[in-house]
Amino acid sequence: MDLDPRKQTILRAVVVEYVRGAEPVGSEMIATRYEMGVKSATIRNELADLSDLGFLEQPHTSAGRIPSDQGYRYYVDRFIVEPQLSPELRRQVKSTTEDGDALQELLSETTRALSRLTHLLSAATVVRNPNLIVRSIVVSALGPKQALLVVVLSNGAVVNRMLEVPAELTLTDLGRVNESLTSQVVGQGLRNVAKTKAQAVAPNASAGDQLLSGIQTALKSIAKEVNKVSVTTEGEEFLFGQPEFQRDAGALAELIDSLKESDVLVEALQAPSDQPQTVTIGREHRSSKMHQLSVVRQSFYVGEHEAGMIALVGPTRMAYDVSIPLVNFTARALTHSLTKFLG
Repeated sequence: MDLDPRKQTILRAVVVEYVRGAEPVGSEMIATRYEMGVKSATIRNELADLSDLGFLEQPHTSAGRIPSDQGYRYYVDRFIVEPQLSPELRRQVKSTTEDGDALQELLSETTRALSRLTHLLSAATVVRNPNLIVRSIVVSALGPKQALLVVVLSNGAVVNRMLEVPAELTLTDLGRVNESLTSQVVGQGLRNVAKTKAQAVAPNASAGDQLLSGIQTALKSIAKEVNKVSVTTEGEEFLFGQPEFQRDAGALAELIDSLKESDVLVEALQAPSDQPQTVTIGREHRSSKMHQLSVVRQSFYVGEHEAGMIALVGPTRMAYDVSIPLVNFTARALTHSLTKFLG
């Protein structure tokens, strides 16, 4: 539905003032702060019309108006013009994403930075990809009977496994095992490598063959692990500081717990394949547990392959004009960093 210019201006004013002050917005405030060229009574009638159309809500009979989910949606779709982030914000995001950390640490640091910059909950998830490629695999001796297996995957994930090794394993054996891994595993799909049947280890098998058998078992475990969806979150405490949630902190605590323990947040972070960047507002979420929240999310990539999603989660009274460009810039920075280090 399109609105005439006056209604658009009033709706925009209500969103801006409510995001800023978290209090219902009345006609007197709009008449005082905005040059509408009409009297307060006319603005009051327009507010009533916008309420009838579903763009505004009136929490109490005597109170002003607040935006509805439909009103926020109109604002995001019609009024958000992505501005340039300030040099300081860009510097902070880039310094976080260019540390060269493994994917897990990179997402942890990035979500922490985003939550501190916005005072919102920040979340990230890695896309389940059955076609992950093994970029690097190395096994190193840690002691007489221990070794460390390090596997680097094509999405930037680095997975470690402690292995028990035969006491008679020599450095020469270890070198041969690494040569075998480089020639047979590097560049191959993790799923295909994990499906390879391990040769039965004879009682008199060499120390190198015994180690290779242990590595094959570890690769099967890694393939199962990376195919599970995991969500990295930071900034839950900032949600408790939001005025609309302070009225019922118990309900908010229950909501945060449910998001951690279920697939609700995972579902909210997943975007349709034809819409890599989406904003989901309030009741647009499938789960009723998310109806008080909005999610701004953006995909990040390794080269041309989608690697995951970075997002901000907060009340529907979110500063979308800041959150949307910040999430977009962060996703681009993550893409640049991961592509640079992984090719």
